[in-house]
Amino acid sequence: MPDLSRGANAPVTGPALDVAVSGAQQGTVDLMIFQLTAAGKVRSDADFIFFNQPASAEGAVRLTSADRIAVDLSRVPADVENLAVAVALDDSVSGSLASIGGLGVTVSGAADQQSAPAAGLTSERAAVLVEIYRRQGAWKIRNVSAGWSGGFADLVRNHGVSVDDDPAPAAAPMPTVAAQAPPAPMPTVAPQAPPAPMPQAAPPAPAAPPVQDGPRSVPGEEKLSLQKRQALDMRKKEVHKVLLTKGAQNERARVIMVMDKTGSMYDEYQAGIVHRVVEKMVPVAIQLDDDGALESYLYAVTFAQLPDLRVEYLEQWIADFVHINGVRQGIDYNAIGGYNDEIPIMSHIINSLQRGGKPVLVLFFTDGGFSKKKEITKLMQKAANLPAFWQFVGIGNNNFGVLTKLDEMAGRVVDNVGFFAVSDIDRIDDAELYRRLLSEFPDWLRAARGMGIVGA
Repeated sequence: MPDLSRGANAPVTGPALDVAVSGAQQGTVDLMIFQLTAAGKVRSDADFIFFNQPASAEGAVRLTSADRIAVDLSRVPADVENLAVAVALDDSVSGSLASIGGLGVTVSGAADQQSAPAAGLTSERAAVLVEIYRRQGAWKIRNVSAGWSGGFADLVRNHGVSVDDDPAPAAAPMPTVAAQAPPAPMPTVAPQAPPAPMPQAAPPAPAAPPVQDGPRSVPGEEKLSLQKRQALDMRKKEVHKVLLTKGAQNERARVIMVMDKTGSMYDEYQAGIVHRVVEKMVPVAIQLDDDGALESYLYAVTFAQLPDLRVEYLEQWIADFVHINGVRQGIDYNAIGGYNDEIPIMSHIINSLQRGGKPVLVLFFTDGGFSKKKEITKLMQKAANLPAFWQFVGIGNNNFGVLTKLDEMAGRVVDNVGFFAVSDIDRIDDAELYRRLLSEFPDWLRAARGMGIVGA
């Protein structure tokens, strides 16, 4: 069976699993596992299993050696949705996990054999290697291979365990966890109220949504700088949250970005605002597009199609193509023009569509100035019969006129246009930006699919 690549997942039949972690060695690379709720946090200190607390309270998870864990999925409490298998370098060890040869996880069972080698680690001193998680009543395994340069303390804090900032005693290779311990430099879980009795396995409440896959990853993310990858991971989570809330986390669509390159956008290009907009659109393509690539255009009087933006080339792509004038990579930016005419680029996209085809999300960024209002209105009415949702985003403090009317116009079989304006892209947090950007797309998709505009 082929190895699971970073971000990939596979089913696990269970219930009895042997989890072997190559490269784990107590006092050097310490092995641990977190029992997590749907919120990604432990319920109490009993959910943190490591060498000083080698078994969970109900016995579903046991650390059997420095590099091995026994899991009984049939005994995992009903409100535990995720078993995160993690490692951390001991404080006495320099360097990062990237230097640990052969680091990875093998999960074995009566009918299971999955291998997930660690991939893409650079400066991390602690990392979640794999997750064994529920999805719609079944168990799956995912290769996560993501972590924290801050090491053990950041790892446990991220999963709901608080850590005393004082150094651990020399005799202890790692801080210990205790629920009712006297003051000491050891991690503790601090609930706001006394922990409730451990819940027994029972069906989830009817109102609770099914557990879903986490944010999607694509090959090439590991090639980004650490800072860029951390920002990307956070943004992917926010995109996934919006899609999950709308029940669209498993949808796939062709994602197109259209960027205004008119003269009135000069300040936005010079200030790097457009560069940051582009960065924020990459996670949308990763979550929705089949190959995670962002089809990209610049427009003014006419338009130019740029090479697809793939995550591994993010930094170089922005340096090569996000400009307002000059000749870049063989593209004459001056020839595109300096004022707005949306008809050519809109017509180009519309002509690439076919009723009943794959859904398309068009992310259209502009500072306004649409002059051909009647023509654009008719074009959008015609486009309502085709499988594309047009999300217009106004940049800056301008009068966007026809764009606000497109969002409300009659004469369409389905509402295929969204619009919102952002006066300053740097002053809106990512969660709110993605909520505005993606909230209408799933509603359109359901309606369009019901009418046969989008293929099943």
